[in-house]
Amino acid sequence: MTMSRDEDLATIAGFFRRLQWCALGAGMIWVIWLLAPVLAPFAFAALLGWMGDPMVDRLEKRGLGRNTAVILVFSAIIALIVIAILLIVPILEQQISTLTESIPGYREWFLGTFLPWFEKRTGFELHSWLDTEHLLALLREHWQSAGGFASVALGYVSRSSFALIGWLVNIVLLPVLTFFFLRDWDLIVGRVGSLVPRDHYATVHRLALESDAVLGGFLRGQLMVMLILGVIYGIGLWLVGLDLGILIGLIGGILTFVPYLGPASIVVLGGLAALVQFGDWPHLAGVAVVFGIGQIIESYVLTPKLVGDRIGLHPMAVIFAVMAGGTLFGFLGMLLALPVAAVANVLLRYAQERYRRSGLYAGETPVILLDAEGFVGVPDADASEGEDAGDGVRSVGPERADGGDDAG
Repeated sequence: MTMSRDEDLATIAGFFRRLQWCALGAGMIWVIWLLAPVLAPFAFAALLGWMGDPMVDRLEKRGLGRNTAVILVFSAIIALIVIAILLIVPILEQQISTLTESIPGYREWFLGTFLPWFEKRTGFELHSWLDTEHLLALLREHWQSAGGFASVALGYVSRSSFALIGWLVNIVLLPVLTFFFLRDWDLIVGRVGSLVPRDHYATVHRLALESDAVLGGFLRGQLMVMLILGVIYGIGLWLVGLDLGILIGLIGGILTFVPYLGPASIVVLGGLAALVQFGDWPHLAGVAVVFGIGQIIESYVLTPKLVGDRIGLHPMAVIFAVMAGGTLFGFLGMLLALPVAAVANVLLRYAQERYRRSGLYAGETPVILLDAEGFVGVPDADASEGEDAGDGVRSVGPERADGGDDAG
């Protein structure tokens, strides 16, 4: 009786410990949600520090001091960012200027070419809805709603000045925070590791190493894939003759981190630009060729070599993670969506592994299993916990399935 009472108390105590951990996790998520605008530069600096720490460690192994190695790596990061800005900003400025000058041409193509074709094929009369007098009539009819919208827009513009100041402060803080994360990364990791309960240290250490491998293979590799594809698409569309080819290529490269969205943007935006600027099939075929070359290089060279399949996230999971992160935590959520999703995927694989080793999955009574060849499988009671679900199964031939004796 005393043993049963002690077991019940231990079960209740374990339940309350899990409840406390759940409450602590919920509280941390709530605090992160409140501090999301403030945490954005810290999160981005932490990512840069984590990405640069392996290079700092390599320099340390070659005999350099930690501070010297950090200064070298930090200077290299700053130099790369400055060079990228000096190269990309003038090109973007020229492309945006070209886009602004091309807007009347796009409008003329939309009203004079696309709309008549669309109305002829579908029978919908859209031209009257886009007429200027009709739009003014709608505006006069709903002027109160328009006034409310204007007031909201004015309030947003007034708040945007404060947001701009916040962005400037974050830009100034980013290099400072990155330097400190690079210098103290090993110290931070060591202190966090010292807080892990000793009974769970081996498991946490294993999961941390797996998460680091997944994040390293994905983030460092994915950044290179985005950069290379942006260059390939931009140069390819520029060679086709598109005035906005470089801008479209950069957009496609940046959106590559969301599966299928980057290539789709190349097809849609590149095809639209080719139709408006040239309006013929050869240039559309040129866009298709650039798209095909980019896909072949990404699928057979870049992704296998630089990223691999270790992240194991389905494309829908990636899109959901980015959208959910942006909805819940704004820019910070979008920044951390894929790293958090990759770590969560590691934890889910571990949870699945524990579940398959548990008595809840295996059960306590033997179950007869039939495989594809007609053999009868009986779970072996002596099978070790480390075996997979299909291991530890005794196979008995079909002629022995009924338990009969040949000698009869």
